[in-house]
Amino acid sequence: MLLGIFLTAAAVAGDHSHHQRQKKQGILLVAFGTSVPDAASAYQNIERKVTAAYPGIPVRWAYTSPTIRAKLAKKGRFIDAPQTALAKMMDEGFTHVAVQSLHIIPGEEFHRLVQNVRAFTGMAGGFESVRIGHPLLGTQKDLERVAAAMIKNIPRERKPADAVVLMGHGTAHPSNAFYAAMMFHFQQQDPHIFVGCVEGAPEIDAIKEMLLAKKIGKAYLMPFMAVAGDHALNDMAGDEADSWKSILTAADVQCTPVLKGMAEYDDILSIWVDHLGAALAGF
Repeated sequence: MLLGIFLTAAAVAGDHSHHQRQKKQGILLVAFGTSVPDAASAYQNIERKVTAAYPGIPVRWAYTSPTIRAKLAKKGRFIDAPQTALAKMMDEGFTHVAVQSLHIIPGEEFHRLVQNVRAFTGMAGGFESVRIGHPLLGTQKDLERVAAAMIKNIPRERKPADAVVLMGHGTAHPSNAFYAAMMFHFQQQDPHIFVGCVEGAPEIDAIKEMLLAKKIGKAYLMPFMAVAGDHALNDMAGDEADSWKSILTAADVQCTPVLKGMAEYDDILSIWVDHLGAALAGF
């Protein structure tokens, strides 16, 4: 995991053997992706923030999820994979590209991104330099900033006795440990904030037992994901028996879902933008 974190700050050097060209910088924003139209507005919010912070630098997009890209293609909307987007940027004559991960943790998706970016280094006539920005959680400072930002964005009507349950995606990758670490940081400031995962630990059953042990009768359910997409709509707030809302309601915990992705909060966005700035500063 530490190796992956260090990789984010390191430059992925290109081929310096070719003749000097005019510098042309570009930004490639790389997200997991979403097929939910309403959730996609969060990505628009990211692009607004990025273009405001770094005017004049062209921005391109890529999604790492083949499933999401295939779903969108069937609807006539075509989003590139990171390697395709980079190939197009190389063809357009970009010399310096900052690739900003919009993932939450440095997990499997992020490490594949690093691997694919590395494949573009050393090509004759290719990029002079490509740098990768940290995902949202890359350092200890990031965990502290995210905890502070999310606490500020909890619905104001929430009472101290109410729980806040954040739904992360989860992964089989060792970086899944970031979710438990994140819950530790939250609970240092508010013992009624919990972080669980759809596809990893802590699972919803473990979170449920924690709520019951504290005799908590109400919980606000919030996505700990960039967008409030399919997982938030169905796995978190859906009416099926296995949704988090249904599981907790059956345990006599009243649930209030908040369908808002983390990329819709400006103070969370500023963390990603700062990571992008660190990548750009290396050129």
